[in-house]
Amino acid sequence: MNFKELKVIELASVLAGPSVGMFFAELGAEVIKIENKKTNGDVTRTWKLPDEPADNVSAYFSSINWGKEYVFLDYSDEKDYQQLIELIRGADIVLCNFKQGANVKFGLDYDSLKKINPALIYAQLSGFKSTPKRVAFDVVLQAECGYMYMNGQPDSPPTKMPLALMDILAAHQLKEGILVALLKRQATGEGALVRTSLEESAVSSLANQATNWLMNGVIPQRMGSLHPNIAPYGDIFMTKDDKELVLAIGSDTQFAKFCSLIRVTELATREEFSTNKARVKNRTLLQRELSLPIRNFELSYLVERCIDLGIPMGAIKNMKEVFENPVAQSMILEEDMNGRNTKRVQTIAFTID
Repeated sequence: MNFKELKVIELASVLAGPSVGMFFAELGAEVIKIENKKTNGDVTRTWKLPDEPADNVSAYFSSINWGKEYVFLDYSDEKDYQQLIELIRGADIVLCNFKQGANVKFGLDYDSLKKINPALIYAQLSGFKSTPKRVAFDVVLQAECGYMYMNGQPDSPPTKMPLALMDILAAHQLKEGILVALLKRQATGEGALVRTSLEESAVSSLANQATNWLMNGVIPQRMGSLHPNIAPYGDIFMTKDDKELVLAIGSDTQFAKFCSLIRVTELATREEFSTNKARVKNRTLLQRELSLPIRNFELSYLVERCIDLGIPMGAIKNMKEVFENPVAQSMILEEDMNGRNTKRVQTIAFTID
């Protein structure tokens, strides 16, 4: 499959749909983003930080729009509408996230478009499958699908993830569906309707937390970064140089190695900590017992030694520190937009050799 030969028409706004468009742009496809002429385009063009330039494109918009052609049209204008139809006639993929019924109203639904382009892959993203007319923004989905209830510290209110994670999850579902549809089209020559919703994508990603409820009847509670089944996993500690680290120890062997590293070897043999089950049960005591010895070491030393010993741990970094990493630096995509040098992280994090 030669992605450079694909033409993608993006009739989507905000984050999930446009990030799928950017994914195909990164693969080399021609991606044409259609924006609403009457509303001055995608609403995220105006979603700016307080100190961002008022007269230019926002960082938010830039984050998921790269390598695209931007065309402003009014669907209710016959000339503009016919221009769009001609673009779709020669397209491989249409991405959309219309409000319920709006695609039918404008004659841009799958049944209408497949008549002019039978090989078209029509990728449709919605919000709530259970209540299609409901306005679906990420934080609402995080609330309704269990994420906010179990996210945060034990004494904090329900807390949203600091990313539009439901949109990102839905975008991945839509990408996967489109790629499967492209494979099918190679074999049959036929197009397809690919659909997903933020609601289904969110529920499908509940993973072990859902299974803890489904199999054990346990409703996940707010534990901060802690793991309900493993300890010390997600536990945060302060080092000698006032840096924070997180442990992700998943086996008794790793725990024994870490205890030896911080010179409290005897902890690994104590009945309260000798097995993972015991450590989970006594994790509050374990936190206290590990805090003081960890304070005797600088972060860089512990990171280096844990890497050497195969002990899972990490330094807790801010965004500036993240992008001091050469790997993160290599994933930055730059593009001039309206005279502003915009930067974003590429959506593709895989290679195929």
